Amino acid sequence: MRARLSDIALRAGVSEATVSRVLNDRPGVSPDTREAVLAALDALGLERPGRLRRRSAGLVGLVVPELGNPIFPEFAQTIESALAQRGYTPVLCTQTPGGVTEDEYVEILLDRQVSGIVFVSGLHADATGDHERYRRLVARELPIVLVNGYVEGLPAPFVSPDEQAAAELAVSYLTTLGHRRIGLINGPDRFLPVRRKIAGYRAAMRTVLGVDAGELDGLISLSLFGVEGGEAATHRLLDAGVTGIVCGSDMMALGAIRSVRRRGLRVPADVSVVGYDGSPLMAFTDPPLTTLRQPVEAMAVAAVRALVDEIEGHAAPHSEYLFRPELVVRSSTAIANPH
Repeated sequence: MRARLSDIALRAGVSEATVSRVLNDRPGVSPDTREAVLAALDALGLERPGRLRRRSAGLVGLVVPELGNPIFPEFAQTIESALAQRGYTPVLCTQTPGGVTEDEYVEILLDRQVSGIVFVSGLHADATGDHERYRRLVARELPIVLVNGYVEGLPAPFVSPDEQAAAELAVSYLTTLGHRRIGLINGPDRFLPVRRKIAGYRAAMRTVLGVDAGELDGLISLSLFGVEGGEAATHRLLDAGVTGIVCGSDMMALGAIRSVRRRGLRVPADVSVVGYDGSPLMAFTDPPLTTLRQPVEAMAVAAVRALVDEIEGHAAPHSEYLFRPELVVRSSTAIANPH
């Protein structure tokens, strides 16, 4: 245990004597220091003494889409961690095509008497969908927070990346590399995040490059989300002669790279590709992907803080918190080839 005491002390940034006082539940330790020691214990995979085990403040549902896109497991893990730090036990509900629907999961969670629900990229992101389901939850005074999507007039906290700013940032970056024929590939335009990216792309192409609306129509290619959708959408843009492609997701960007290579072209020598999401895995693709990283950690903390405030009776602002994505430059972008 001696070696373990030193490990815990190092991790928590306190003395071994302080660790010992916390583990033996002795007085003279501030709540913050006590929490730091217990967090270090958890991080090292060591079991808390029985008297110090945290009692759950309640269950919280976490509804996320399929986990094929690595950004969603990242959201799930980060939100679960933030909930656990506030004492809540997360109940993860993962949607798969043909599996349990969002509405069915909500019924299950209500049966479990959850204290609240966090929805990530759910039906609230579909601008054409029926959002009455969320109004019913609000009406029964169940705290909810919605991530990556917005419903006008719904009295709940929303947490979103600034999709419009992300697209503008990607276009501006590619223009600094000398690109003028820049295309956008994205998923179906019934999704609000897609509409916002299109708006940002159009605004930047008009402002920075002076491209008119009619020409822009031929530079936007929508398909299904995912690698195959990205490949199909890129095929159309290559016919239009683009040298830079802004993508609606990292998975679509991987499809774009595949499409470029199947034409006998190179990334980035002939075509530069910018992804979106910023999953850590994208640092290891071939080539490593330039991308707009969603600030997952900050968004998760904000979502959980808003939910816990609602649960504890301190109404969180019923508005949309927007978080600016970060441009991560890697090897899938380069100066435009003049040829």
